Parts: sequence; C-alpha cells; structure tokens
Amino acid sequence: MAAAARRRVAALLTVRPATRLTALLAVLAGAVALLLGGAAPASAHAALVSTDPARESVLAGAPRQVSLGFSESVLLSADSVRVLDPDGRRVDEGGARHTGGDARTASVRLRAGLPDGTFTVAWKAVSGDSHPVSGAFTFSVGAPSQTSAALPEQQAGEGAVGVLYDVARYVAYGGYALLVGTGALLVGCWHRGAAVRPVRRLLLGGWAAMLLSTLALLLLRGPYTAGGGLGSAFAPGTVGETLATGPGTALAARLLLLAVAGGFLAVLTGPFARWTDQAGRRDLARGLGIGGAVLALGLAGTWATVEHASVGIMPWLSVPVDMLHLVAMAVWLGGVAALLTGLYRSTGDGVDVRAVTRFSRLAFAAVVALVATGAYQSWRQLGSWEAFATTGYGRLLALKIGLVALLLVGAWLSRGRTARMRAAADAPPAAAGSPEPARPEDADASAGADADADAAPDTAEAAGDAGAAGNGADAGDAGRVRTEDPVRTEDPVRAAQLARQRAAVAAARVRRERDSDPHRAGLRRSVLAEVAVAAAVLAVTTLLTGTQPGRAEAESTASAADASAALADFPVTTTVVHDLCGPTGSGTALVGLDPGRAGGNRLGVSLKDLNGRPMDVEELKISFTLPSKDVGPLTADVRRVGLGYWTADRVQLPYAGEWEMDVTLRTSEIDQVTVMRKLRIQ
Repeated sequence: MAAAARRRVAALLTVRPATRLTALLAVLAGAVALLLGGAAPASAHAALVSTDPARESVLAGAPRQVSLGFSESVLLSADSVRVLDPDGRRVDEGGARHTGGDARTASVRLRAGLPDGTFTVAWKAVSGDSHPVSGAFTFSVGAPSQTSAALPEQQAGEGAVGVLYDVARYVAYGGYALLVGTGALLVGCWHRGAAVRPVRRLLLGGWAAMLLSTLALLLLRGPYTAGGGLGSAFAPGTVGETLATGPGTALAARLLLLAVAGGFLAVLTGPFARWTDQAGRRDLARGLGIGGAVLALGLAGTWATVEHASVGIMPWLSVPVDMLHLVAMAVWLGGVAALLTGLYRSTGDGVDVRAVTRFSRLAFAAVVALVATGAYQSWRQLGSWEAFATTGYGRLLALKIGLVALLLVGAWLSRGRTARMRAAADAPPAAAGSPEPARPEDADASAGADADADAAPDTAEAAGDAGAAGNGADAGDAGRVRTEDPVRTEDPVRAAQLARQRAAVAAARVRRERDSDPHRAGLRRSVLAEVAVAAAVLAVTTLLTGTQPGRAEAESTASAADASAALADFPVTTTVVHDLCGPTGSGTALVGLDPGRAGGNRLGVSLKDLNGRPMDVEELKISFTLPSKDVGPLTADVRRVGLGYWTADRVQLPYAGEWEMDVTLRTSEIDQVTVMRKLRIQ
C-alpha cells in the first residue's frame, strides 16, 4: 500500500508541463471569474450628463432645438440625434452637430409647428476613446401623450458584432505582445534564437494575429458603432465611412505599420538569422533594434491616440505615456512567452545563460517603465482612492495590480535561477585533471558554434527530410548521411523509416542532456508560471480598455443621483428593498409615480446599493394589479436612461384604489427577485 501511495505521489509530481500549465490557467481563470463576479464594467464611456429639454419634462411650447451634454468628447454622425413625434415621425432637421464647437455636446434643430404630446429623443455617438454610446429619453409639449416611436432593439456595441469585435481586440493585443516581445528578445538578447524554428513561428504568429484582427476590426467597426448586424459589415461604403473617422484612420495606420513590420521580420528571420560574421550581425542588430523600437511605438500609438489616453485631462502627456506603457507590457509579457518557447523547444544548448541574463535586465527595465506609467494612468483614470472599490474600472485595475505583483514574484524567482545557472556555468572543474566543462556560448561568441547549434533547430524534422530523400542520420550523429548503407540505397521507404527512428532517438538524447541541468529545469518552470499569469494580465488589460474609467463613471453617477433626487417631488413614491445573492446584489429601489392619479402616469425608478450608490441590473420589470376590480397585471414599459435610473413614459392606471406593484430585478441569468408594494392611486 505504501509503495502504491508513493507511486501515485510521484506521478503527481511528474505531471507533464502542458498539464501543469493547463491546471494553472484553470486556477487563474477561476480566480479572475470570482473577483469579477461583482465587478461588471459599465457599458458606457462618454456619459450623458445633461439634456435640454430635461428628461421627462413637460413644456408649455415646442423647443427650437434639442441639446445633449456629455462627460467627454464624442464623435457625431448625421443621424446621431433623432427626435420622433408621438406618431413616430422624425421632426429633426439639418443633422446633429456640436454646440459652439464643444466636442462634449450634440444638438439638432427641430421643425416648426410641432404638435402637442410626448416626443422621443434617440441618440448615439462614439466616445472620444472610440467606444459607442447610445440611449433615449422623452419630453412632452403641452401634456404627455401616448407615443408609437419605435427604437432599435439592439444598441451599439451589442449582439454578435459586439462579441466578434471584442474577440478581435483581444487577439490584437495578444499579437502585439508576441510580435514586440519576441522581436526584443531576439534582437537585444538572443541572436541565435532567430534561427530556432518554434521561436520564428511565435514571432510570425504574432504578426499574423495582428494583421487578421486589424482587418476584422476595420470591417466590424461600422456595424459595431451603428448597432447593425453582421451583414452590414460588407455593405458598400461601410469601410469608407469607418476610414473617415479617427478610429478608422488608426486601424488603417496599423495596417501600414504591419506592412513595414513584414519587411522587418523578413530581415530578422532571413539574413540576420543566417549571418556568420558576428561583427556584422551586431551592427545589423543595432539597426533592427532602432527600427523595431520605432515600429513598436508606432503600433502602440494606434491604440493610445484613440482610446482612454486621448480623452480626459492632459492628453498631451497621457498619450506618449500610454504608448510607453504598451511597449513595456509587450516587451515583458511577450518576451517571457518567447523565452519559454526557447527553453522548451530549442535544441542544442538552447537559450544560453548570457542571453537569459540580458533578457532579465531588459525585463527589469520594462517592469520599471510599466509601474511608473501605470501609476500615472491609474491616477488619471480613477480620480480617487474610493474608485478602486466603487467603480468597475477600479476593481479591474486592482485585479491587474494583484496579478502584476504575482508576476513580479515569478520574475524574481526566475532571476534567482538565472544567477544560479550562471554561477554553475562559471564554476571551476570538479576535480583536477578532469576536462573543463563547456561554458554556455554567447550569442556573439562564435559564428561557427552558433551556426551548428541553431541552423537546424528541429533535429527530428531535419533528419526526416534527409531520410525522405533517401539518406538518414546515425543515432549517434543525427544529420550525417551514411551512403554506404545498402538498405538506404535499395529501399527509399525503409531508409526514410530508419531516418525518422534515428532522428527521434537523437532528439530524445539531446532533450535529456538539455533537461539534466536542474537550474535550467527550474527556470523553465518559473517562466512557465510567468506566462500563465501574463496571459491573465493581458486579458484584464484588454477588459480595462473597454471599461468606463472611474472619473467618467463618477460623473455619470452624479447625473443619475440628480435624476433620482427629482423622484422626491413625485406625488406617489415608495421604497422597495431587495436582496439578490449577497451584498453586491442588495439595495433599494425608489419608485415614483406622477401625478399619482387614475389615468396616465410617469414612472421613475432609482436603484441604489447598500452604500447608497447608484447600481445597475440586467433587467427591471414593473407591473400593476388592482385586485378589487380584477384588473391587471398591467406591465410598465421601463427602460434604462442612466446609471441606476429607469423610466416609463406612460403608465395607464385606469381606476383609483389600492394597487399592488410587483418590482422584478434580475442581475444574471439565474439571480432574480420580485418584491410587492401597495400604492394608493387617487
């Protein structure tokens, strides 16, 4: 029994690296899901903070125009603001425009001679940080009335288009990290790695991922901002309209930079990888380093100039800071992924100690830049310490800081193992007269050794190719042709089989020799853990780019608080206390009816959490029943008009009496609660 137990423990301790990586990623995914369970990001970026006429207001006469004010600059199209009369006909003219040249406003003129009744204002725009926002509100002239205005069921940024657009954004960030990080490792730290086939594949894979995702973003941008379906992505003129906008121009610039990067990669994986003159390769590496740095900054600029950094306070400083932040992130995270690939997949001496040491210094500089630029951007986007706990952006940022701290611990462990590897390599011979151990070759030390070690990085593939041609490799010397073997010359199929077998034996021997170093094995394990955490960091970073910053959310919250304060003046109000799966789903709903009499009423609902802050739910339903006359349930057509604020234009309660109001709130697919309150209607 004891022996069986020991064997099971040993089996657990010898789990394959791929299995360990899968398990670690699963644990990290679970932790991220747990931490984000109550931190759903806001759906808007530029918040609507004011309207003229005011929401739900009743005017004595028709206004000349409708004006909207936002928390940050917005991009407008001709139909960004549509005003519909009670019959659903458009009454705006001239197209939307900024008021007084202020990019934070939008206004549209109205036709003369408008009838009395309830008008619906439907608006959509693109935030200065490239994310679409939309909404609707009503006002009335003379007196409220019924309205047949139809609004689109799918808002901008939702549906299948929104999902595909978000996936393309994730792929673009991941491709950028692999492209820049792998290039930095090869040019600055490990020249011989340019000849290692798996590392080259990683480099080219990052470039291809960026190229394909950018093309997808360019096609999807139009329907993403307009709320259209997938079919509209291929409609004539859609891409042209996208290219006329700032985000479209940035995507086009990214494609041009990727075309230039293609030439950069051709040199890096071609002449640079095959160069035998070390002095010439060092000179070429300097040129590639300068050109690569310019390309990396340029690609980072295609994000920084159109997203969060480009709006808000001090954009003249935040844009270059954000570019440096992205480059530092890519050098560190992408470089770690490339280093892991080299440690696991390269043959011969693999990644030598001095290359790892150089990358350790480069990664340390990237971390310093990452922390400094991240601290500035955090202050700029959050605005207060409280925003860490009170906003979705703050909670995501806190999660990212925790993951980066964990990544720093892994980097520190890797640096320690690198130091031990170098100490072991520099140690004197174990005993007098014994042969001196071979020191790890530097990338620039010996052209001949470099070519022999990495010119054919995949031993099995190289020998397999030779066998297919009728020649094979000896088990002791893979790659050397033995033309004197009669079997090889008489039976090419048999020769190919023998070549593959001997190549597999040779490759296994090389891996055993490579993996026999405990320091190198420990370094691979620590770098593997770094890559797993780095993937989580990259995912959270992408989420942050699509989440409303804390400052903008605070302004939106203040606007919602002003709207909910107006409910106190409604003739009939009641407070509903709800509890949905713990503190994050618990709070109150203040419901008001105006005028609180039989007939048509306006309905307003203000949702707040246990701390008195506005909160959102996935769905809100309200219905009214009058048991004494067996009337109901009558459903109110409520809609969200701001953070934690919902309204219904026309709620018909035909009789006076004591009505029962059912308030249903849903926060997820399975979390829902219904609360009943009684209201006296005159």
